[in-house]
Amino acid sequence: MISLLGFLAGTLTTISFVPQVHKVWRTKRSDDLSSGMLVTFGLGVFLWLIYGMLIHSMPVIVANAVTLALILMILVLKLRYRAG
Repeated sequence: MISLLGFLAGTLTTISFVPQVHKVWRTKRSDDLSSGMLVTFGLGVFLWLIYGMLIHSMPVIVANAVTLALILMILVLKLRYRAG
């Protein structure tokens, strides 16, 4: 039951970034997204990823690796569309 709860929590927090990536990609605008929040959150997710590796927890590793990839996508798109 605890593993299911962790899997569900990881899935929901990870997919919560998908609509934001889609919106930035579609509108080519990211002015209203805080770079500070994205970088800070990304660093926190990176630390969770390391933690997952240290305790050998595949759900923690996968959820945070995917979340980090989505955050990095948003940051890259933010930089790409900033000058446009």
